[in-house]
Amino acid sequence: MLAKPRGYCAGVDRAVQTVEEALKLYGAPVYVRKQIVHNKHVVSTLEASGAIFVEENEEVPEGSTVVFSAHGVAPEVHEQARARNLKAIDATCPLVTKVHHEAKRFAADDYDILLIGHEGHEEVVGTAGEAPAHIQLVDGPDSVDKVVVRDPAKVVWLSQTTLSVDETMETVARLKTKLPLLQSPPSDDICYATQNRQHVVKEIAPDCDVVIVVGSKNSSNSVRLVEVAVDAGARAGHLVDYASEIQDEWLEGATTIGVSSGASVPEDLVMDVLSHLAARGFGEVTEYTTTEERLTFSLPQELRRDMKAAAAAKA
Repeated sequence: MLAKPRGYCAGVDRAVQTVEEALKLYGAPVYVRKQIVHNKHVVSTLEASGAIFVEENEEVPEGSTVVFSAHGVAPEVHEQARARNLKAIDATCPLVTKVHHEAKRFAADDYDILLIGHEGHEEVVGTAGEAPAHIQLVDGPDSVDKVVVRDPAKVVWLSQTTLSVDETMETVARLKTKLPLLQSPPSDDICYATQNRQHVVKEIAPDCDVVIVVGSKNSSNSVRLVEVAVDAGARAGHLVDYASEIQDEWLEGATTIGVSSGASVPEDLVMDVLSHLAARGFGEVTEYTTTEERLTFSLPQELRRDMKAAAAAKA
């Protein structure tokens, strides 16, 4: 059973395209702060094309081009780039930017902000950096007891965009028991793609002996898909970067296998998994679709401006 939607979301597509177009326009090398998206294959493919991945702006030679990853960065990262005279292209997913705007707005109104997310995840670090004095991290339902706020009537929750919907709602429910006046974000923070991929996996999992999710271990939304599959009734769930990582013992005794992929996974890796499974007797594929995704995002404005200028110069 092949889940759909799966694979690239609009934010990932935009971020990967940003690096590809920057390489075409400016030539190699183009520096990228952190992994552009959390996928081993995508990163190695871009490296082969001339992208250089670094952890911090200090590693980028002064005056060079740097792309900020889809997960978003704190304001101080933009300031560091300006100080080093870097040409910064911000490939932050617009849905992450929306959460940044919410954080700034609630902080300006002097709210305590409870950010539900995973400690150390790049997206959480970037969002928290927008208003560090106002934001405290709530890492799952078990962290709720540690929450302390100044005014229980002036508190709001926001979330990382790639979390488990069910676990986030459980965390919110616990927070509301403790803080009955807790406000919710004006619109859902967990992104459409994360929700859609979890929803279809939840639908197919009860009929699957095993669910294989294609994705990298540092990809929050991919890891969540495995958890969702097992919680929804699959006998087992496994995360793989490549078809070659599938172990034959996982398939022993199985009659139905579910396949999905995280939001930063190219479709050809999923096709490789299907070929691998077909060679082991699982050749009949039924695609199970819960919704069609049509959302696209335009490239970052800094890049579009330069592409337009380059096109005009050629003409």
